[in-house]
This record gives sequence, structure tokens and C-alpha cells, in this order.
Amino acid sequence: MLAVERRKRILSLLRNEKRVYVNELSRTFSVSEETIRRDLEKLESEGYAGRTYGGAILKEDTGEDTPYDIRKRAEISEKGAIARMVSTLISDGDYIVMDESSTSYYIARALKNKKNLTVITNSMEIVREIASVQGWNVLCTGGSLRSSAPSFAGHQAESMVRSYHVDKAILSCGSLDIRAGFTDRHEDTALIKRAMMSAARQVILAADHAKFDKIAFAKIGDISNLTTIVTDVEPSEAWKETLSRLGVQLLYENRRNEG
Repeated sequence: MLAVERRKRILSLLRNEKRVYVNELSRTFSVSEETIRRDLEKLESEGYAGRTYGGAILKEDTGEDTPYDIRKRAEISEKGAIARMVSTLISDGDYIVMDESSTSYYIARALKNKKNLTVITNSMEIVREIASVQGWNVLCTGGSLRSSAPSFAGHQAESMVRSYHVDKAILSCGSLDIRAGFTDRHEDTALIKRAMMSAARQVILAADHAKFDKIAFAKIGDISNLTTIVTDVEPSEAWKETLSRLGVQLLYENRRNEG
């Protein structure tokens, strides 16, 4: 079993039972207790679990956002794999728009070997990361500064994005569901992502496995609005059948490391 799949099952156990124990998980998954401890550390760093003596407890959702710096450090290997796959979809000279997500930040880093890109973004972190790349044209939306992330939203940001036409929009989301589409926790981020979609000929959604089969508050769009979904683990047959039927390209990378 892949480490990411094992952690997904541990999180499911946590949500059902509210508490898990290292020794029991070690027997259940036939791996060492040290491997389980690393899994629980990972879940803790992502804000899902609180470590206790001999195990972990579920960290209940308070309705508050995980700070951006923590999100940026979470699931680094998964985001790196997604970023590498997205970079294969971008060509020299492309005009692209990117949202403020931590996943998009890693994608921006992976694109730095491309030539002559024009990048529009509402993310201050992405602007800082790519500002020194020679030969690129970088535009930041401006707008209302969001308190939960170093990014902009609001009418001014949306209006700026809608005034351009780009080749590709690179977005992430809080959750995605076959019927409900892809969604975000906040309406202001959902609205600017809709504006980014409307400005682009192709829409690339980058979302790790943990976001599948969930629904957040504000709708961004339907699955049929997407050109491509890029994720880190092979999704279920239901997802693959749906995406095939809708003509949405699916890219994923299964890693085979234990820890």
C-alpha cells in the first residue's frame, strides 16, 4: 500500500473513531510503529490530528482556515509531483493565470525553466517567487488583501482578471465532488477563480487526493468546466468513468515509497 493511501485510511479511521493508537495501526497495516508515527506526524502537520501518548486524536474542524505557511509546508511531496505534471502542460510563450493556492505556488516554482511566459496571479507569494525570472511578464491583480493568505480578492481583482484572455488557468480548490463540482471554503476566492476560468481557453485543476469526494461552501464550477484534473493518486473508478465521459483529461502519479 502506498504511504499516501495508508494515511488516507488512517484519517478515515480518525474521523469515524475520533482516536487511533500506534500499535493497533501498526498491526492493521502491517508496517512498523515508526512508520505509523511518521504518518501521524504528517496528519498533524496538515491540521487533521493532534498527537497523544501512544496515538492521536481527531482535530475537529473549527471552521477556521489553516494558516497559509502551514498549508505551504503540508503535502510537499504530493504538491511537488502535481507541479511537475502541470509543468508538462505549459508551453514556452503561454499566457496563464494562477490562483493563490499553496499548490499553485509549487507549480509556479516548477515553471521557472519555461521561456517567455505571461503570468497573471492574485498571489503575493507567487509574485515574489517568479519576479526575478528573466523574460517573463508578471502581472498581479491588486484588490482587497485577504487576511488568511498573502493574496488579493474582491471586485477589483476579478475585474482585472476578466479584462484579459489567456491560454490556461491553473487553479486549485478546497474540495471536489462528482455532482457538486469543485468548491472552496470562501466565496471571495471562489469568485476570483470563476473569473480566472472565464478568461482562459483551458482550465487545469490541481488537487491532491484528500480533496476528492468532499464539498465546501462556495461553488467554483462544475467538473465539465475543466480541461484537465491533475492529482497525486489514482482516483476511484467512478471518477475515472465520469472524467472520461465528460472529456476531462486526468493525470496522476502513484508513488511507491513506504514512508
